[in-house]
Amino acid sequence: MIKITKTKAVIIIFISFCILLSGCWSKRELNELAIVVGAGIDKVDNGFEVSVQIVNPSEISSQKPSSSQATVITYHATGESIFEAIRKLTTITPRKAYFAHLQVLILGDKLAIEGINDVIDLFVRDPETRNDFVVLVSHESTAKEILNVLTPIEKIPANKMLYSLQGTEKAWGSTLSINIDELATIINSEKKSAVLPAIEIQGDKQLGPDKKNVEKIETPAILKYIGLSVFKQDRLVGFLTEEDSKSFNFLNDNIKSTVIVFTCPKAGKLTTEITDSTTKIKGTFKNNTPRINIKIHIDQNVGEVQCDIDLNDSKTTEYINKKAAQTIKSQIKKMITTIQQSYSSDIVGFGEVLYREDYKAWKNIKDDWSTIFPELEVEIEVYVNTNSVGTVNNWRSWE
Repeated sequence: MIKITKTKAVIIIFISFCILLSGCWSKRELNELAIVVGAGIDKVDNGFEVSVQIVNPSEISSQKPSSSQATVITYHATGESIFEAIRKLTTITPRKAYFAHLQVLILGDKLAIEGINDVIDLFVRDPETRNDFVVLVSHESTAKEILNVLTPIEKIPANKMLYSLQGTEKAWGSTLSINIDELATIINSEKKSAVLPAIEIQGDKQLGPDKKNVEKIETPAILKYIGLSVFKQDRLVGFLTEEDSKSFNFLNDNIKSTVIVFTCPKAGKLTTEITDSTTKIKGTFKNNTPRINIKIHIDQNVGEVQCDIDLNDSKTTEYINKKAAQTIKSQIKKMITTIQQSYSSDIVGFGEVLYREDYKAWKNIKDDWSTIFPELEVEIEVYVNTNSVGTVNNWRSWE
């Protein structure tokens, strides 16, 4: 019998760990990969076209002067399936496309109209991609065209799209960041429909991919978010205007800040800045008929005054509160009418609210929800409080 001392045992265990931990059988060196930061999928006659925006590492390095090369390169491949098109990219890319750092995925509007379940399934199933990239829908452009636009200031266009999306959501309220996992959850829901940010090219599409697009003071082609796209199940059915998109975010309790413009008592305009918004949505059933009640509480500050108005007067504050509430309520009612009558798509999630409030009653109507939703009665109450009128109470005080 071999006797093992404590010291020998420690050495054996240490050697075993070294053997187990030595090397990475599946490692891939950075210089063997093409880092994909943006991807786009379009529907074409013979299947799908996949476009990828790949970082050109030598051009984004701050330690070397800029050359004539672009900071990103786009590649495109077609296939009968999306997965086939992605694999066929290897025939034209110098390195294998690596999707772990994907920032944005753009779905072409023609593809979205036909349905996006296949796209969602692929990216949720793929273990290489993370679930934190945002999903966009192109408007009156293909995803390929969107990815080909060079952008000033931000060297990587995919980053520009991501930062603009986040900035618009935070300061204007007409967009909403949706990642692939969130999208998959909503698409599979029977009680709520999905929305996605919509992006388009404004200006000269032909100059978008040209380096001249980032060499001019006034950029010939720009990427702009126009609002939200509306889905029913997994199919695109239309787009909301910027105003309607803001109204959706009020109902979605996702307004961090925005501005409201309305008329003064006599003439001129007054602009307020929304600093806080809280929305509560409740559902009730009466004789098996559903009803929705919405209450929104808003805090605001006076931002700009273009009229002769006395901000020291308490009646003025009352007017500002009332007028802002009326404006917001009117805009929200218009948006609800649009999604009920034009799209018949419950993007707000009124079905979810009714389900939570009374599951048994919801069970009785869920099979008829598509016909009930367009006629659903929705009551809206908006309460506004003005916290500050600024450091100058009367805009004409210096005259």
